[in-house]
Amino acid sequence: MTTKILAVDDSRTMRAMIQTALTDAGFDVDLAEDGIDGLDKLGGSDPDLVITDINMPRLDGFGMIEGVRERPECASLPILVLTTESGEELKQRARTAGATGWIVKPFDAEKLVAVINRLVV
Repeated sequence: MTTKILAVDDSRTMRAMIQTALTDAGFDVDLAEDGIDGLDKLGGSDPDLVITDINMPRLDGFGMIEGVRERPECASLPILVLTTESGEELKQRARTAGATGWIVKPFDAEKLVAVINRLVV
């Protein structure tokens, strides 16, 4: 069974990089351009893990994380934050909202895949 990932980022370039890295590693990837789009696609996508940026228009990553966690069926869904932000207070805010992990951009594809594999076992 293929692991399904929902990746949410407002940068078209970053979405393409994530999709390439994860598809090459054998994952099934759905993409969304911001938190509202991500929450819309969440139900139909039924992912095994969500990757979200923090700084996005309409609904940021914190709102995305909170929106995922409000759904009972997503209570244990791993959520990985992938962002340029590295401040400890932002990491704590993401953890409080329900994030499982945090990776700073630019990301290393092998490390990202390794983290995903640890979280979805």
